[in-house]
Amino acid sequence: MPGHPHAARGPAFLQSVDFAVAPFLVIWETTQSCALACRHCRASAQPGRDPRELTTAEGIALVDQVAEMGTPILILSGGDPVNRPDLLDLIRHGKSRRLRVATIPAATDCLTRDLVLSLKGAGLDQMAVSLDFPRADLHDAFRGVPGAFAKTMEAVAWAHEAGLPLQVNTTVCGDTAPYLEEMAAFVQNLGIVFWEVFFLVPMGRGSVLAGLGASECERLFEVIYRVQKKEGFVVKVTEAPHYRRHVAQREMKDDGRPSARPEGLAAMPARLTQSEGPGHTVGLAPRGVNSGNGFLFVSHLGEIMPSGFLPVPVGNVRGMRIADAYRDAPLFRQLRSPGTFKGRCGRCEFRDICGGSRSRAFGLTGDPFETDPWCSYEPLSPA
Repeated sequence: MPGHPHAARGPAFLQSVDFAVAPFLVIWETTQSCALACRHCRASAQPGRDPRELTTAEGIALVDQVAEMGTPILILSGGDPVNRPDLLDLIRHGKSRRLRVATIPAATDCLTRDLVLSLKGAGLDQMAVSLDFPRADLHDAFRGVPGAFAKTMEAVAWAHEAGLPLQVNTTVCGDTAPYLEEMAAFVQNLGIVFWEVFFLVPMGRGSVLAGLGASECERLFEVIYRVQKKEGFVVKVTEAPHYRRHVAQREMKDDGRPSARPEGLAAMPARLTQSEGPGHTVGLAPRGVNSGNGFLFVSHLGEIMPSGFLPVPVGNVRGMRIADAYRDAPLFRQLRSPGTFKGRCGRCEFRDICGGSRSRAFGLTGDPFETDPWCSYEPLSPA
């Protein structure tokens, strides 16, 4: 909006996002329609579209609100966003509002070379594909459709042909964890700009998958850390913010600094505070993003939530502006106050750069302010 302090777009703007005012990114679940039957699917997506989905006009209005709020990045997710015939129009409108726009097409017959070229032509900044295993048989079984791995690899080639920056999303759970090291080596050869490693939040179909123990998370963090140190592409760990604590401890120790009392971002390595990826692609937030804290989710029905994995609506875009929900809803405000969290997360000296996964706390305990059960760290502060 005119005069808004975040109206200018660019690297300086990305660094200046005030999480009390605007999220760093908004994810809009454009549809839950999807031809895949992924074992971990949060939405338990189905083939057909819901007639109650936001209309094109409502979607355009939502894109406007994202831009006016001061959020730099909009992700058009699903289900399979390709199942919306207006996807290219939504991308074009996002670009007209100077947003960085990304989307995540599913590995189905709808994902074609022509589609990828059209996404590039519409101005898409980044395309993501999902790869959970480095082998076709395992990946296809996880995604529920034979040929999903082969289709994904075709999409990788098409993205490179189109000059479209590519992201790979990998789910980490009990099933995939034994293959993460092999997966890390695999993605390093795909020419990607961004690797998002998602630590499972058990909900939807994913509620029946094997989880991870806290000590196993620490071991997996080491695998991810070794990849990140190579700096060939951006590495983002989702729903495991204690990875930031893990890296801060490692790097402070390596630098000869005491690891006990980090002083906010001053103690964080630069790799965890970058706002751009290679070639000015979508990068990491300048601070740790968590549910309701630098992050907002809009469902296919228009429900406004802290995250798709913390599905507690505070309103609906059909009757509430997302800026009002983000800035003023009590749930969002408390999620941005880690000192109010319970147990170890609330008294942890790393709470401002971590805070624990609020979504996993909610999913496993029913309370979004409880301690993240997948973190084993014992804070120095007494109870």
